[in-house]
Amino acid sequence: MPELPEVETTRLGIAPYVEGREIVEVRVRNRRLRVPVPEDFEQRLIGARVGCVTRRAKYLRLPLASSEGEGTLLWHLGMSGSLRIARVGDLPKKHDYVDLVTGEGFVLRYHDPRRFGFVDWQQGDGTEDTRLAHLGPEPLSEAFDGAWLYRLSLGKRMAVKPFLMDNRVVVGAGNIYAAEALFLAGIDPRRAAGRISKARFDRLALAVKDVLAAAITQGGTTLRDFVSGQGEPGYFAQKLNVYGRQGEPCRRCGQPLKRIVLGQRASVFCPGCQR
Repeated sequence: MPELPEVETTRLGIAPYVEGREIVEVRVRNRRLRVPVPEDFEQRLIGARVGCVTRRAKYLRLPLASSEGEGTLLWHLGMSGSLRIARVGDLPKKHDYVDLVTGEGFVLRYHDPRRFGFVDWQQGDGTEDTRLAHLGPEPLSEAFDGAWLYRLSLGKRMAVKPFLMDNRVVVGAGNIYAAEALFLAGIDPRRAAGRISKARFDRLALAVKDVLAAAITQGGTTLRDFVSGQGEPGYFAQKLNVYGRQGEPCRRCGQPLKRIVLGQRASVFCPGCQR
């Protein structure tokens, strides 16, 4: 599933080709996504000009301005979706469901084999959407730090890994990046969140920032379906310390890495380095 670094990599990849450009054609090959594509989707978009592409958690927001007023495309990649840049004349592949064509001949093309993603048009800037209402802070922002994690953890008996993966606590610390951050911070993923000191949460918050920033620099983590806006895979998988490496030796201490299940999600950690 594309996580925050993959979505941010997508934003960085598509922005130069769509920002400030007019949409002159819209092609919808399949409306049956997780949220059905509205019947008036094409009518609303044709003639609109795209503003600055932004990201909130794993949602991409494309502001649109036209003679009919202002609106926003809220795009979510789901489990297998990707947005790529093509050119007019490039033939669509299987599972290429939505094309936005600009006047300069660029095509923003949505590919989604499992159809768990969606694109939804909304009036205004989209910030009031209920899907965004209860999200925690962005992990690379100043609002997210060890003090924030410590305050929210007080009295919590749940394990720290699912606590960190809760989007109400912080967005973007999905399964891969939570596992990697906990390794860097030396924290056992099974430890109760409410029994972790502020000093350790300080280290964890910095580890989350470091892991996500590094993943964005490397273009995300390609495990199966994800590619960037230019169709390129992410290379952070080559840097993973624990995720997907169960049974292999820890890069720090050499002990075999252990696989457990927390909150119905597989987790790998080092019993020697993480306490």
